[in-house]
Amino acid sequence: MHRTLPLSRVIDLTDATGNRVYNMTIDEARELVASGDAGAVGRIEGEFALIGQRGRTIFFARTIGRLLRYFIAKWHDGPILIVADRIDAIRDQLNELGLGDQFHPSYTRMVPAHHLMRLELVGCPDPSPTCDRFFAPTQNSLPADPTAIGERYIGAAYNEIVRWLDRVPAREPIGVCFSGGIDSGSVFLLTYHALLRRGDSPSRLKTFTLEVDGGSPDLDQAREFLSRLGLELFLEPISVRSADVKIEDAIRVIEDYKPLDVQSAAMALAMCRGIRARYPEWKYLLDGDGGDENLKDYPIEDNPELTIRSVLNNLMLYQEGWGVQAIKHSLTYSGGQSRGYARTYAPLAVTGFTGLSPFVCPSVIEVAEGIPFIELTSWDHEKLYALKGQVVAAGVKAITGLDMPVFPKRRFQHGATTKPKDLFPTSPAAYRRIFQRVYDAGAALHG
Repeated sequence: MHRTLPLSRVIDLTDATGNRVYNMTIDEARELVASGDAGAVGRIEGEFALIGQRGRTIFFARTIGRLLRYFIAKWHDGPILIVADRIDAIRDQLNELGLGDQFHPSYTRMVPAHHLMRLELVGCPDPSPTCDRFFAPTQNSLPADPTAIGERYIGAAYNEIVRWLDRVPAREPIGVCFSGGIDSGSVFLLTYHALLRRGDSPSRLKTFTLEVDGGSPDLDQAREFLSRLGLELFLEPISVRSADVKIEDAIRVIEDYKPLDVQSAAMALAMCRGIRARYPEWKYLLDGDGGDENLKDYPIEDNPELTIRSVLNNLMLYQEGWGVQAIKHSLTYSGGQSRGYARTYAPLAVTGFTGLSPFVCPSVIEVAEGIPFIELTSWDHEKLYALKGQVVAAGVKAITGLDMPVFPKRRFQHGATTKPKDLFPTSPAAYRRIFQRVYDAGAALHG
């Protein structure tokens, strides 16, 4: 007769200080997670990755800006649940317990953002977890007015920056990872405006722009952006060699193999290392990650799985992928930016920075999902791609009074170098092979 085993151990390796909860204590937020009530979890304001326990039932909840993974190990008296933000932390814990032979990266699981996930720890066989959405913004709830939308959308991002600044010590310097594009440009101008409104010295602020081998379209664009506003003094280029852009290091840091995310992470890691080498004590960075997802500003033509109808009809498609109930190519990862945000989160974390990407915050995504994209674009690709510049520039003008320059979209990995094809493999299989080699080697990368 089959006998289920009770919970024997839960090991939580997550860093509680990485959570930013604004309207309650972390312990109170954990209690809401442990309640199993998705509606209650939805009342938590901020960014978080939390677990709660009720007997042998474990609940998980996270936002995009915090990663959360888990692994169920087998012990002689029942299962052990190990929870961490990184796969290598899970592996190291298993080795410490003498259970390293149970590990494989594909046996780890990522908690999907915006869902309360429930897991019953009963031993073999392990039941599949269930998910209940705690964040469900209403689509098409805003008027079809780009100016009004911009004020709401950028206003929400500005509020997140202000709340974040409230927790940054008053004398600490602040950097913005900056290309002069729409997203990083708006984050810089909002941060600049927030500092002035607080009566703080704007000399705390710098924009860091990556250039590889002395050439960077992004650096030219950043200079043009700032010069139009008379703010050139904030620009600080971070110059690296192409040899400093390391694909294997990026894969080791983000623990993933998706080519575009790896390429972006390789640039982010090179820039973070460059900043760290110049400023050993620097801690706080902001960036514009999430803006493309929110305003649906990815070239649909580049992805054969997508149509404009699927992009505009599906709730948070770019943030979450096809959803927790959809068949996935891999059970190891969640979908969309819920998975892909590792490209930003992990390079900052491993190099010792504390970051904010205001556009991935739920309060900002909620406004973005309310945009009536279909009404504004009539299913036209070019109108969709132009919409972000209209919305964000109008919002920046409304909040700051500044006329933000708008340039065409360009990915980080394409803008930081003049020769991206020389830096990155073209075959997705190449990234998978490196990923496997990294885990065969078994060593973590720090800094």
